[in-house]
Amino acid sequence: MSEFPVATTRAPGIMGVDWEDRVDFARLREYRIGRVREQLENHGLGALLLFETSNIRYATATQIGYWAFNKGERWALVTRSGRPRIWDFGSAAKAHRLQLPNSFDEENSIGGNTGLQGAIGPEAGLHARAAAEIAAVLRDEGIAGEPLGVDMAETSVFLALQAEGLTVVDGQQAMMLAREIKNEDEIMLLSQASAMVDGVYQDIFEALKPGVRESDIVGLAHARLFEMGSEFVEAINSIAGERCSPHPHVFSDRMIRPGDQAYFDIIHAFNGYRTCYYRTFVVGRATQSQRDAFKQAREWMDDAIELVRPGNTTDMIAKVWPEAKDFGFVDEMDAFGLQFGHGVGVGLHERPIISRLNSLDDPIEIKEGMYFALETYAPADDGHSAARIEEMMVVTADGPQVTTLFPCEELLVANEY
Repeated sequence: MSEFPVATTRAPGIMGVDWEDRVDFARLREYRIGRVREQLENHGLGALLLFETSNIRYATATQIGYWAFNKGERWALVTRSGRPRIWDFGSAAKAHRLQLPNSFDEENSIGGNTGLQGAIGPEAGLHARAAAEIAAVLRDEGIAGEPLGVDMAETSVFLALQAEGLTVVDGQQAMMLAREIKNEDEIMLLSQASAMVDGVYQDIFEALKPGVRESDIVGLAHARLFEMGSEFVEAINSIAGERCSPHPHVFSDRMIRPGDQAYFDIIHAFNGYRTCYYRTFVVGRATQSQRDAFKQAREWMDDAIELVRPGNTTDMIAKVWPEAKDFGFVDEMDAFGLQFGHGVGVGLHERPIISRLNSLDDPIEIKEGMYFALETYAPADDGHSAARIEEMMVVTADGPQVTTLFPCEELLVANEY
């Protein structure tokens, strides 16, 4: 197996200190809004109207908890020169004015409401009011006649914006391009998020034994991540035994038994920055079939990582992975997400997306500063076991630096007999 450099990028610790350079949040905010404004110019947009939660976090550095994730109840407006504006859920707007007084005041952090996903109908006038307030800002800044990029919104909101005479266009691609290249602060936060998962995998490895349920591992992982300072645990995929092939993407209360192969994916956020990090184990004893599956998944991973260099393109990576029919699926749509790469940042799936489904016909150049995950999957020839591996890495001028450091060079046997 190939050896790849692990990250020299520091995991900065959770607490800021005066005696060491760590994450500079002021620099982070300035970098992110600068990236957004650069894409406004590149796409010929007067403004970007953002409803998608990750985009709002990126552009405004605000969040009110993941209960509000993508419910459409808060939105931000970024213009070329004016201050970013946030319309938030009731009292959250006042909280932003108190929490970030250098960024927000009574003019650019106010309450907003578009009907709680239809629970309040358009006849109440909230959609029209929101559109009118947005249009008023655009008129004040002299850009009401220019295209307004919108990332995602309810149909009623689109209709209300059009009723105001605004030209609504796709704004999501502008945001995806803005978020594509990470600065040093983002990479430190991503590395810290990975370090937390390193520790959770040590706990999982020690806990895996007959009688433990998939759901028990999910509970363990949640608890440890929150103890270490996680902001949000989005998902713990916990898969064992005959549930490994095909991959169900959801945990159950299945009890783990001797000889089970088991794989896990840990998705959480630290200061807004996420992980997507698979590891595979076997409990008690391993068969040759299970070892062979792991070896194959590792080889596909190593071949892909070899190509993670600035100037290469994503189709080069996709080509080293098997076709869907070669590992038991009908076509690339049927197998999507198994031999897979995706950008990671404030969102779980950012640019570049790498797979045989899209990358062969629409390749993207790999650039320094990209941060993404690569995933491989290999079913075992016993008909039910499978191996799942995922590595996250930052692209440097010299190639990839892997930030997912829990051992994954060979199949680990937990509580070996």
